[in-house]
Amino acid sequence: MGATFKGGIHTYDGKELAKDKATALLLPKGEMVYPMSQHIGAPAKPIVAKGDYVLAGQKIGEAVGAISANVICSVSGTVKAVEPRLTVAGTMVESVIVENDNEYKTIENFGTKRDYGKLSKDEIRNIIKEAGIVGLGGAAFPTHVKFTPKDDNKIQYVIINGAECEPYLTSDYRMLLEEPEKVISGLKIELSLFPNAKGIIAIEDNKPEAIAKVKALLTNESKIEVRVLKTRYPQGGERVLIYALTGRKISSKILPFEVGCIVSNVCTAIAVHNAVAETTPLINRIITVSGDAVKNPGNFNVRTGTNYNELLEAAGGFKSKPAKVFSGGPMMGQAMFTVDVPVSKTTSGLVAFLEDEVAEFDSTACIRCGRCVEVCPSRVIPQKMYEYAVHSDAENFVKADGMECCECGCCSYVCPAGLRLTQSFKQMRKSVLDSRKK
Repeated sequence: MGATFKGGIHTYDGKELAKDKATALLLPKGEMVYPMSQHIGAPAKPIVAKGDYVLAGQKIGEAVGAISANVICSVSGTVKAVEPRLTVAGTMVESVIVENDNEYKTIENFGTKRDYGKLSKDEIRNIIKEAGIVGLGGAAFPTHVKFTPKDDNKIQYVIINGAECEPYLTSDYRMLLEEPEKVISGLKIELSLFPNAKGIIAIEDNKPEAIAKVKALLTNESKIEVRVLKTRYPQGGERVLIYALTGRKISSKILPFEVGCIVSNVCTAIAVHNAVAETTPLINRIITVSGDAVKNPGNFNVRTGTNYNELLEAAGGFKSKPAKVFSGGPMMGQAMFTVDVPVSKTTSGLVAFLEDEVAEFDSTACIRCGRCVEVCPSRVIPQKMYEYAVHSDAENFVKADGMECCECGCCSYVCPAGLRLTQSFKQMRKSVLDSRKK
């Protein structure tokens, strides 16, 4: 039996639509849009201007402040403008717009292999920073900051999150099958920063081919092991993953490094390998396009800045007009009202459905069934949090541990009353965090 946690749900995962589709390379043709905010923290500052000629691999946005990340151009071409553009989140964000010349010229030394064993810790961290790498599992926390805890010696586990519990998404799974050597190399680079740490590659038990392939490559590795997880959503959430593997608990007030853990996504580990071992900054994402509204679901290697319309075209387009479209998966993804937006570092999927089951469900009053409590991986009481959230009672929402919500959507999924629990929690948590910043 695999490692697991209390709570969670078993959803229809829809992974059969794309899991056996090998990753296809998609080279963009149209204009490229690079938002300066593709990460948690301060937006990057544009360092190019209209008329400048830029190359693939060139830094066009510079990190500002302690928590920020560089933005790297993924094509060669001419800067058309630096102006606000619409993003997946529905907000206008200052962006660099590049007219792709379709020549894909690169900066000097792009792709050059190097021996990371000869690099110091500071050099490795600076390479990761310059490469613009952020967490590619969804949070988009700047990776160089995550890899710089207060004391390197206190880190005991470096975990590669290969759970990929979000329904329909299969990009991490494909990378475990297609580029496991890079995943392991990225983990080894991360381990080189933390002398007392062991490596864990965590994979859910519904991915036996990936488990077998990675295990075969680790036969002679004493510091790295594969740990099998029980298939359950949200097994890939950072908090529940750490608890399932180590028994250690973290909360909104505690960061993983404070309990001796560092967690990276599969694609983040590959990005670390590419940057440190192959002098290639973060300019691409592996993205799943899936759902019953998509003609040819699959997985694509896409350059950041590419318009979602090109991504959709590569998957054959929609069968008919979809009722619901998500950037990411249906549980934690962002619902979209247009696909005329750019792919960013945070893009993991494009999932579209012919029917919107949630919209067709009329909500009623809470019936106090307790199902939301049973499935909550954060072990809070969603029904009480909901009462405070709908009345904008921030003080009692916080007292009810509302800030411990991981916004996984399990409570909304099982609620027989059809209450918009997760949505209300997201809004209240954002309100609390904004007030704290002020």
